[in-house]
Amino acid sequence: MDIPDETLQVVEGDTRLLVPKRSITDVAPPKRPAFFNPKAQVNRDLSIIAYAAFLDKFDGPKIFLDGLSGIGARGLRVANELKVDKTVINDLNPVALRMAEYSANLNGLKNIEFSEKEACEFFSSCSKKGRRGSIVDIDPFGSPAAFFDCGIRATIHGGILSTAATDLQVLNGLFDDACKRRYGGVPVRTKYGAEIAIRLILGSLRAVAARLGVEIVPMFVESYMHYYRTYVKVRNRPDQQENLGYILHCKNCGHRKITLEHQCRCELCESKASLAGPLWIGKIFDKEFVQDMLTQSSRLTVEKTCEKILCKSLAESEMPGTYFTIDEVASMTRSSPPKLEKAVSGLQGNGFTASVTAFDPTGFRTDANINEIASVFKTIH
Repeated sequence: MDIPDETLQVVEGDTRLLVPKRSITDVAPPKRPAFFNPKAQVNRDLSIIAYAAFLDKFDGPKIFLDGLSGIGARGLRVANELKVDKTVINDLNPVALRMAEYSANLNGLKNIEFSEKEACEFFSSCSKKGRRGSIVDIDPFGSPAAFFDCGIRATIHGGILSTAATDLQVLNGLFDDACKRRYGGVPVRTKYGAEIAIRLILGSLRAVAARLGVEIVPMFVESYMHYYRTYVKVRNRPDQQENLGYILHCKNCGHRKITLEHQCRCELCESKASLAGPLWIGKIFDKEFVQDMLTQSSRLTVEKTCEKILCKSLAESEMPGTYFTIDEVASMTRSSPPKLEKAVSGLQGNGFTASVTAFDPTGFRTDANINEIASVFKTIH
Protein backbone atom coordinates (compact mmCIF):
# COMPACT_ATOMS: atom_id res chain seq x y z
CA MET A 1 0.00 0.00 0.00
CA ASP A 2 1.38 3.41 -1.04
CA ILE A 3 1.83 5.71 1.98
CA PRO A 4 4.08 8.73 2.67
CA ASP A 5 7.61 7.96 3.93
CA GLU A 6 7.53 10.39 6.85
CA THR A 7 5.02 8.60 9.08
CA LEU A 8 4.80 7.34 12.64
CA GLN A 9 2.65 4.83 14.47
CA VAL A 10 0.92 6.13 17.60
CA VAL A 11 -1.61 4.60 19.97
CA GLU A 12 -4.72 6.55 20.95
CA GLY A 13 -7.25 4.88 23.19
CA ASP A 14 -6.89 1.21 22.25
CA THR A 15 -6.25 1.94 18.57
CA ARG A 16 -3.02 2.06 16.57
CA LEU A 17 -2.86 4.93 14.09
CA LEU A 18 -0.48 5.73 11.26
CA VAL A 19 0.04 9.51 11.30
CA PRO A 20 2.24 12.00 9.41
CA LYS A 21 5.44 12.61 11.38
CA ARG A 22 5.12 16.40 11.04
CA SER A 23 1.72 16.32 12.76
CA ILE A 24 3.64 15.25 15.88
CA THR A 25 6.80 17.34 15.48
CA ASP A 26 5.45 20.65 14.08
CA VAL A 27 3.87 23.33 16.28
CA ALA A 28 0.78 23.39 14.07
CA PRO A 29 -0.18 20.12 12.33
CA PRO A 30 0.03 20.62 8.53
CA LYS A 31 -2.88 19.75 6.23
CA ARG A 32 -0.52 17.94 3.84
CA PRO A 33 0.15 15.16 3.19
CA ALA A 34 -2.80 14.44 5.56
CA PHE A 35 -4.25 16.10 8.64
CA PHE A 36 -4.01 14.80 12.21
CA ASN A 37 -4.08 16.91 15.38
CA PRO A 38 -2.60 15.02 18.36
CA LYS A 39 -3.77 17.77 20.75
CA ALA A 40 -7.39 16.93 19.91
CA GLN A 41 -7.22 13.57 21.68
CA VAL A 42 -9.48 14.70 24.56
CA ASN A 43 -11.99 15.91 21.97
CA ARG A 44 -11.90 12.49 20.28
CA ASP A 45 -12.01 10.71 23.67
CA LEU A 46 -15.22 12.56 24.56
CA SER A 47 -16.67 11.54 21.19
CA ILE A 48 -15.90 7.89 21.86
CA ILE A 49 -17.53 8.17 25.30
CA ALA A 50 -20.62 9.90 23.90
CA TYR A 51 -20.99 7.36 21.10
CA ALA A 52 -20.57 4.47 23.55
CA ALA A 53 -23.31 5.92 25.76
CA PHE A 54 -25.61 6.32 22.76
CA LEU A 55 -24.96 2.86 21.26
CA ASP A 56 -25.56 1.14 24.60
CA LYS A 57 -29.26 2.14 24.43
CA PHE A 58 -29.83 2.20 20.66
CA ASP A 59 -31.68 -0.73 19.07
CA GLY A 60 -31.34 0.10 15.37
CA PRO A 61 -28.49 -0.49 12.88
CA LYS A 62 -25.23 0.76 14.38
CA ILE A 63 -23.63 2.64 11.46
CA PHE A 64 -21.02 5.38 11.91
CA LEU A 65 -20.49 7.96 9.14
CA ASP A 66 -17.32 10.08 9.30
CA GLY A 67 -17.66 12.74 6.59
CA LEU A 68 -14.39 14.68 6.94
CA SER A 69 -12.10 12.12 8.45
CA GLY A 70 -8.51 13.25 7.82
CA ILE A 71 -6.40 10.16 8.58
CA GLY A 72 -9.51 8.60 10.10
CA ALA A 73 -8.56 8.74 13.79
CA ARG A 74 -12.11 9.10 15.11
CA GLY A 75 -13.70 6.62 12.71
CA LEU A 76 -10.97 4.05 13.29
CA ARG A 77 -11.40 4.33 17.04
CA VAL A 78 -15.18 3.91 16.72
CA ALA A 79 -14.69 0.79 14.58
CA ASN A 80 -12.07 -0.65 16.93
CA GLU A 81 -13.27 0.36 20.39
CA LEU A 82 -17.08 0.37 20.10
CA LYS A 83 -19.68 -2.19 19.05
CA VAL A 84 -20.77 -0.96 15.62
CA ASP A 85 -22.04 -2.85 12.57
CA LYS A 86 -20.21 -0.65 10.09
CA THR A 87 -17.98 2.44 9.94
CA VAL A 88 -17.65 4.51 6.76
CA ILE A 89 -14.65 6.84 6.58
CA ASN A 90 -14.81 9.58 3.95
CA ASP A 91 -12.27 12.20 2.91
CA LEU A 92 -11.39 14.00 -0.30
CA ASN A 93 -7.65 13.52 0.32
CA PRO A 94 -6.55 10.15 -1.17
CA VAL A 95 -3.35 10.12 0.92
CA ALA A 96 -5.37 10.45 4.13
CA LEU A 97 -7.58 7.57 3.04
CA ARG A 98 -4.61 5.33 2.26
CA MET A 99 -3.22 6.02 5.72
CA ALA A 100 -6.64 5.24 7.23
CA GLU A 101 -6.72 1.93 5.33
CA TYR A 102 -3.25 1.09 6.59
CA SER A 103 -4.34 1.81 10.17
CA ALA A 104 -7.44 -0.34 9.68
CA ASN A 105 -5.16 -3.23 8.69
CA LEU A 106 -2.92 -2.55 11.71
CA ASN A 107 -5.95 -3.07 13.96
CA GLY A 108 -7.39 -5.98 11.96
CA LEU A 109 -10.63 -4.11 11.28
CA LYS A 110 -13.20 -5.68 8.94
CA ASN A 111 -16.31 -3.60 9.68
CA ILE A 112 -15.03 -0.54 7.81
CA GLU A 113 -15.45 1.06 4.39
CA PHE A 114 -13.64 3.97 2.71
CA SER A 115 -15.02 6.72 0.49
CA GLU A 116 -13.29 9.52 -1.46
CA LYS A 117 -15.99 12.16 -1.97
CA GLU A 118 -16.70 15.78 -1.19
CA ALA A 119 -18.44 15.77 2.22
CA CYS A 120 -21.89 16.96 1.07
CA GLU A 121 -21.82 14.50 -1.82
CA PHE A 122 -20.93 11.74 0.65
CA PHE A 123 -23.69 12.62 3.11
CA SER A 124 -26.20 13.00 0.29
CA SER A 125 -25.32 9.50 -0.95
CA CYS A 126 -26.09 8.26 2.60
CA SER A 127 -29.44 10.07 2.93
CA LYS A 128 -31.62 7.26 1.56
CA LYS A 129 -33.45 4.72 3.68
CA GLY A 130 -31.14 1.88 4.66
CA ARG A 131 -27.99 3.96 4.18
CA ARG A 132 -28.34 6.58 6.92
CA GLY A 133 -26.03 6.60 9.91
CA SER A 134 -27.06 6.11 13.50
CA ILE A 135 -24.05 8.33 14.32
CA VAL A 136 -22.99 11.07 11.91
CA ASP A 137 -19.81 13.03 12.60
CA ILE A 138 -18.92 16.38 11.00
CA ASP A 139 -15.45 17.73 11.85
CA PRO A 140 -14.30 20.28 9.24
CA PHE A 141 -11.70 23.04 9.23
CA GLY A 142 -13.61 26.11 10.46
CA SER A 143 -17.39 26.17 10.34
CA PRO A 144 -19.61 23.06 10.07
CA ALA A 145 -22.64 25.15 8.97
CA ALA A 146 -22.34 24.22 5.28
CA PHE A 147 -22.88 20.57 6.22
CA PHE A 148 -25.89 20.91 8.54
CA ASP A 149 -28.49 20.18 5.87
CA CYS A 150 -26.85 17.10 4.36
CA GLY A 151 -25.68 15.90 7.78
CA ILE A 152 -29.22 15.95 9.20
CA ARG A 153 -30.56 14.16 6.11
CA ALA A 154 -27.92 11.43 6.56
CA THR A 155 -28.89 10.79 10.22
CA ILE A 156 -31.39 8.04 11.01
CA HIS A 157 -34.47 8.79 13.15
CA GLY A 158 -33.25 8.68 16.75
CA GLY A 159 -29.62 8.91 15.70
CA ILE A 160 -26.87 11.24 16.88
CA LEU A 161 -25.42 14.08 14.80
CA SER A 162 -22.19 15.57 16.12
CA THR A 163 -20.56 18.70 14.71
CA ALA A 164 -17.30 20.48 15.55
CA ALA A 165 -16.57 24.17 14.95
CA THR A 166 -13.16 25.84 15.04
CA ASP A 167 -14.11 29.28 13.65
CA LEU A 168 -13.82 30.76 17.12
CA GLN A 169 -13.19 34.37 16.04
CA VAL A 170 -16.47 34.39 14.08
CA LEU A 171 -18.47 32.76 16.88
CA ASN A 172 -16.91 34.91 19.63
CA GLY A 173 -17.84 38.28 18.16
CA LEU A 174 -14.94 39.51 16.03
CA PHE A 175 -16.82 39.18 12.73
CA ASP A 176 -20.56 39.64 13.32
CA ASP A 177 -21.51 39.77 9.63
CA ALA A 178 -19.77 36.46 8.94
CA CYS A 179 -21.45 34.90 11.99
CA LYS A 180 -24.87 36.07 10.84
CA ARG A 181 -24.27 34.63 7.36
CA ARG A 182 -23.08 31.26 8.67
CA TYR A 183 -25.22 30.71 11.73
CA GLY A 184 -28.18 33.10 11.35
CA GLY A 185 -27.39 35.04 14.54
CA VAL A 186 -24.78 37.28 16.15
CA PRO A 187 -22.84 36.91 19.42
CA VAL A 188 -21.92 39.41 22.12
CA ARG A 189 -18.35 39.52 23.39
CA THR A 190 -18.60 38.34 27.00
CA LYS A 191 -16.76 36.18 29.53
CA TYR A 192 -19.23 33.38 28.76
CA GLY A 193 -18.71 33.65 25.01
CA ALA A 194 -18.13 29.90 24.66
CA GLU A 195 -21.71 29.18 25.67
CA ILE A 196 -23.09 31.86 23.34
CA ALA A 197 -21.07 30.24 20.53
CA ILE A 198 -22.45 26.77 21.33
CA ARG A 199 -26.00 28.16 21.42
CA LEU A 200 -25.51 29.90 18.06
CA ILE A 201 -24.43 26.59 16.53
CA LEU A 202 -27.41 24.78 18.06
CA GLY A 203 -29.74 27.57 16.94
CA SER A 204 -28.52 27.23 13.37
CA LEU A 205 -28.92 23.45 13.51
CA ARG A 206 -32.44 23.86 14.87
CA ALA A 207 -33.40 26.28 12.08
CA VAL A 208 -32.16 23.89 9.37
CA ALA A 209 -33.84 20.91 11.08
CA ALA A 210 -37.15 22.80 11.30
CA ARG A 211 -37.03 23.51 7.58
CA LEU A 212 -36.59 19.77 6.97
CA GLY A 213 -39.49 18.91 9.30
CA VAL A 214 -37.33 17.24 11.97
CA GLU A 215 -36.28 18.21 15.48
CA ILE A 216 -32.94 18.22 17.26
CA VAL A 217 -32.46 17.48 20.96
CA PRO A 218 -29.09 18.52 22.47
CA MET A 219 -27.53 15.67 24.46
CA PHE A 220 -24.05 17.00 25.24
CA VAL A 221 -21.84 19.94 24.29
CA GLU A 222 -18.21 20.73 24.91
CA SER A 223 -15.85 23.66 24.68
CA TYR A 224 -12.29 22.38 24.89
CA MET A 225 -9.19 24.11 23.56
CA HIS A 226 -10.19 25.57 20.19
CA TYR A 227 -13.13 23.22 19.58
CA TYR A 228 -16.84 23.78 20.04
CA ARG A 229 -18.62 20.45 19.65
CA THR A 230 -22.32 19.64 19.85
CA TYR A 231 -24.09 16.28 20.06
CA VAL A 232 -27.78 16.29 19.14
CA LYS A 233 -30.37 13.55 18.72
CA VAL A 234 -32.28 13.83 15.44
CA ARG A 235 -35.96 12.88 15.48
CA ASN A 236 -38.16 12.64 12.41
CA ARG A 237 -40.96 14.87 13.66
CA PRO A 238 -41.64 18.63 13.66
CA ASP A 239 -40.25 20.66 16.56
CA GLN A 240 -43.14 22.27 18.47
CA GLN A 241 -41.00 23.91 21.15
CA GLU A 242 -40.17 27.61 21.53
CA ASN A 243 -36.43 27.07 21.76
CA LEU A 244 -35.03 29.94 19.67
CA GLY A 245 -34.50 33.32 21.30
CA TYR A 246 -31.84 35.67 22.61
CA ILE A 247 -29.36 36.31 25.40
CA LEU A 248 -29.61 39.84 26.74
CA HIS A 249 -26.33 41.09 28.23
CA CYS A 250 -25.81 44.39 30.04
CA LYS A 251 -22.24 45.61 29.77
CA ASN A 252 -22.94 48.26 32.40
CA CYS A 253 -23.93 46.08 35.37
CA GLY A 254 -23.18 42.55 34.10
CA HIS A 255 -26.76 41.29 34.17
CA ARG A 256 -27.64 38.59 31.63
CA LYS A 257 -30.92 36.92 30.74
CA ILE A 258 -32.23 34.32 28.30
CA THR A 259 -35.38 35.59 26.61
CA LEU A 260 -37.79 34.77 23.81
CA GLU A 261 -38.38 38.44 23.02
CA HIS A 262 -36.13 40.94 21.28
CA GLN A 263 -35.47 43.16 24.32
CA CYS A 264 -32.94 45.98 24.53
CA ARG A 265 -33.10 47.33 28.12
CA CYS A 266 -31.50 45.90 31.26
CA GLU A 267 -34.16 45.21 33.88
CA LEU A 268 -31.71 45.85 36.73
CA CYS A 269 -30.01 49.14 35.81
CA GLU A 270 -32.16 50.19 32.82
CA SER A 271 -29.09 50.70 30.62
CA LYS A 272 -29.19 49.81 26.96
CA ALA A 273 -28.26 46.12 26.71
CA SER A 274 -26.62 44.03 23.98
CA LEU A 275 -28.44 41.13 22.38
CA ALA A 276 -26.95 37.82 21.17
CA GLY A 277 -29.00 35.68 18.80
CA PRO A 278 -31.24 34.36 17.53
CA LEU A 279 -29.82 31.26 19.23
CA TRP A 280 -30.82 28.10 21.08
CA ILE A 281 -32.33 28.91 24.50
CA GLY A 282 -33.29 25.39 25.62
CA LYS A 283 -31.23 22.86 27.55
CA ILE A 284 -27.78 22.03 26.20
CA PHE A 285 -27.18 18.90 28.30
CA ASP A 286 -29.34 15.80 28.77
CA LYS A 287 -28.72 14.75 32.38
CA GLU A 288 -29.33 11.04 31.84
CA PHE A 289 -27.07 10.99 28.77
CA VAL A 290 -24.22 12.74 30.64
CA GLN A 291 -24.63 10.22 33.46
CA ASP A 292 -24.40 7.40 30.90
CA MET A 293 -21.25 9.01 29.51
CA LEU A 294 -19.71 9.03 32.98
CA THR A 295 -20.51 5.34 33.35
CA GLN A 296 -18.95 4.56 29.96
CA SER A 297 -15.81 6.64 30.61
CA SER A 298 -14.69 4.22 33.32
CA ARG A 299 -14.89 1.33 30.83
CA LEU A 300 -12.90 2.99 28.04
CA THR A 301 -9.26 3.94 27.54
CA VAL A 302 -9.54 7.74 27.67
CA GLU A 303 -7.73 10.69 29.27
CA LYS A 304 -8.52 11.42 32.94
CA THR A 305 -9.52 14.96 31.93
CA CYS A 306 -12.70 13.53 30.39
CA GLU A 307 -14.09 12.42 33.75
CA LYS A 308 -13.54 15.89 35.22
CA ILE A 309 -15.32 17.53 32.27
CA LEU A 310 -18.23 15.09 32.55
CA CYS A 311 -18.60 15.56 36.32
CA LYS A 312 -18.89 19.32 35.83
CA SER A 313 -21.28 18.84 32.91
CA LEU A 314 -23.48 16.61 35.07
CA ALA A 315 -23.52 19.19 37.86
CA GLU A 316 -24.66 21.95 35.48
CA SER A 317 -26.95 19.81 33.30
CA GLU A 318 -30.17 21.23 34.78
CA MET A 319 -28.86 24.64 35.82
CA PRO A 320 -29.92 28.00 34.33
CA GLY A 321 -28.43 29.08 31.01
CA THR A 322 -25.28 31.29 30.92
CA TYR A 323 -22.57 31.34 33.57
CA PHE A 324 -20.48 33.84 35.51
CA THR A 325 -16.75 33.80 36.26
CA ILE A 326 -15.19 34.56 39.64
CA ASP A 327 -12.92 37.27 38.22
CA GLU A 328 -15.78 38.90 36.31
CA VAL A 329 -17.87 39.33 39.46
CA ALA A 330 -14.87 40.39 41.57
CA SER A 331 -14.00 43.05 39.00
CA MET A 332 -17.55 44.44 39.03
CA THR A 333 -17.71 44.49 42.83
CA ARG A 334 -14.11 45.73 43.19
CA SER A 335 -13.32 42.94 45.63
CA SER A 336 -10.91 40.03 45.86
CA PRO A 337 -12.20 36.93 44.04
CA PRO A 338 -13.22 34.11 46.41
CA LYS A 339 -12.37 30.51 45.72
CA LEU A 340 -14.79 28.85 43.30
CA GLU A 341 -15.91 26.24 45.84
CA LYS A 342 -16.68 28.93 48.42
CA ALA A 343 -18.61 30.95 45.87
CA VAL A 344 -20.79 27.99 44.91
CA SER A 345 -21.40 26.89 48.52
CA GLY A 346 -22.05 30.50 49.55
CA LEU A 347 -24.74 30.90 46.91
CA GLN A 348 -26.30 27.56 47.86
CA GLY A 349 -26.25 28.54 51.54
CA ASN A 350 -28.22 31.67 50.70
CA GLY A 351 -31.01 29.72 49.01
CA PHE A 352 -29.84 29.94 45.39
CA THR A 353 -29.06 27.08 43.05
CA ALA A 354 -25.41 27.02 41.98
CA SER A 355 -22.87 24.72 40.35
CA VAL A 356 -19.52 24.77 38.60
CA THR A 357 -19.40 24.69 34.78
CA ALA A 358 -17.28 22.73 32.33
CA PHE A 359 -17.00 25.81 30.10
CA ASP A 360 -14.56 27.72 32.32
CA PRO A 361 -12.29 26.65 35.22
CA THR A 362 -13.38 29.71 37.22
CA GLY A 363 -17.00 29.66 36.04
CA PHE A 364 -20.23 28.92 37.91
CA ARG A 365 -23.96 28.80 37.15
CA THR A 366 -26.65 30.15 39.41
CA ASP A 367 -30.21 31.43 39.42
CA ALA A 368 -29.04 34.51 41.37
CA ASN A 369 -28.70 37.76 39.43
CA ILE A 370 -25.54 39.86 39.45
CA ASN A 371 -26.67 42.04 42.37
CA GLU A 372 -27.56 39.00 44.47
CA ILE A 373 -24.23 37.35 43.61
CA ALA A 374 -22.37 40.51 44.61
CA SER A 375 -24.16 40.57 47.98
CA VAL A 376 -23.24 36.93 48.66
CA PHE A 377 -19.63 37.49 47.62
CA LYS A 378 -19.28 40.25 50.24
CA THR A 379 -20.04 37.70 52.97
CA ILE A 380 -17.44 35.17 51.75
CA HIS A 381 -14.02 35.26 53.42
